[in-house]
Amino acid sequence: MRVAVDGPPPTRPRELADAVATELRTRGRAVVVVAADDYLRPASLRLERGRTDPDEFLDGWLDVGGLRREVLEPAGHGGSGRVLPRLWDAAADRAHRDRYVELPADGVVVLAGALLLGRGLPIDLAVHLRMSEKALERRLADDERWTLPAYARYAAENTPEKIADLLVLADHPDRPAIRK
Repeated sequence: MRVAVDGPPPTRPRELADAVATELRTRGRAVVVVAADDYLRPASLRLERGRTDPDEFLDGWLDVGGLRREVLEPAGHGGSGRVLPRLWDAAADRAHRDRYVELPADGVVVLAGALLLGRGLPIDLAVHLRMSEKALERRLADDERWTLPAYARYAAENTPEKIADLLVLADHPDRPAIRK
């Protein structure tokens, strides 16, 4: 099973992914949580148009091929079950050197991060943590505000609310609301 928890940083997708993993483990399931930030492309590619290009942030930062190859396809039906939790250390701009994790056939991968939906990633269950434009503008860290146009374009072009199996309204991350 492959689950994606998609949302901008203020919605705290990693926290939800970790909570889901904890719950699944108490039910006897093997779980690997993967942060999309550990699957960014090298800086030479990611920052080719500068450090604050919102279009490149949306279209070129995530190593979609690496996620498919090292995480999502191996965790899928008929896959090897051999998953690489982290590929790229963006801060050091080098490979993480992680070991592969062997997932059993009933194992679960929970992928957490932003701008994940609408990329053709093989996901079995998608959760989108939606934050309104105004709430995102208020809650996004000052050094990340340059990404606001990327999030607006993502919402308009990818319509994650329509792709997601579960939509969580997260304008107030401490009081999320599930939309049915």
